[in-house]
Amino acid sequence: MAERDNNRGGGRGRREEQTPEFADRLVAINRVSKTVKGGKRFGFAALVVVGDQKGRVGFGKGKAKEVPEAIRKATEQAKRKMIRVPLKEGRTLHHDVKGHAGAGKVTMRTAPQGTGIIAGGPMRAVFEMLGIQDVVAKSTGSQNPYAMIHATLDGLRNQQSPRNVAQRRGKKVADILPKREEAPAAAAETEEA
Repeated sequence: MAERDNNRGGGRGRREEQTPEFADRLVAINRVSKTVKGGKRFGFAALVVVGDQKGRVGFGKGKAKEVPEAIRKATEQAKRKMIRVPLKEGRTLHHDVKGHAGAGKVTMRTAPQGTGIIAGGPMRAVFEMLGIQDVVAKSTGSQNPYAMIHATLDGLRNQQSPRNVAQRRGKKVADILPKREEAPAAAAETEEA
C-alpha cells in the first residue's frame, strides 16, 4: 500500500515538472449588469490568450462576479483549448493564410526577418503568445475581439509545414519546396542564348 501511494505522489510531481510555463495576455474585459428588484448586479466577462511562445496558443472566456475570478476561469479554459502551429524558422508563418469566423475575417502573411508583428489589437496578442516575431496581418469585417481571435485561430489551424505536406503526399521535403539555386541559373542560360 505504501509503495502505491509513493508512486502516485511521484507521478504527480513529474507531471508538474513537465508542464511548460505559459504566458497569458488579457485581451478584453466586459462588464455586464442585470437589473433586479434591489438595483443592479454586475458581472464580468474576460477574454484571455495563453501561449508558450514556442508554437502553442489557445484562448478562453470566463465569466464571474469578480474580475480576478473571470480571468482565472478564462486562463484555465485557454490552457485546455491550446493548438500547435508549425512556424517557419521559429519566427514566422510558412505561407499566407486567411481565416474567418462569423463576420470576422483576417489575412495573415509571412514576412522577412526584422519586420516585426504588424497586426492590431487581439491579433497581436495571439501572435505574441504564439511566439511569432515577423508577420503582417489585416483584419476586415467585425472588430469584435472574440470574432477576431476566432478568425485568427481558424487561419492558424490551416497553417501547414512543408514536412506535413510532404508526408501527406508521400514525397520528400526537397521535392515540394521550390529550387532556389536552379531558377537563377536557368534565367542566366536563357539570357545567353
